[in-house]
Amino acid sequence: MSIDNSLPLSDAANATAQCRHLRSKGMFITGCTNPAVEDGQVGDGYCWCGQTQHTLGPDDDFVGRPTCVPGRACFVAMV
Repeated sequence: MSIDNSLPLSDAANATAQCRHLRSKGMFITGCTNPAVEDGQVGDGYCWCGQTQHTLGPDDDFVGRPTCVPGRACFVAMV
């Protein structure tokens, strides 16, 4: 017997949604990514908000891929 640990479709979509104001150094790097890196993330992981130009968002909470998600007051979905 196997246990299904997958999220429902709506939750899975929300888990990968990113705010349009989230910025990182990887967005500005050109060239080939390192194929040895499994997650495909480019850059050092440092993020900032495009609205505030700081590591704190408009709601005075920290900015990051795991925190800039739907449900946050300042979140704006990428369409």
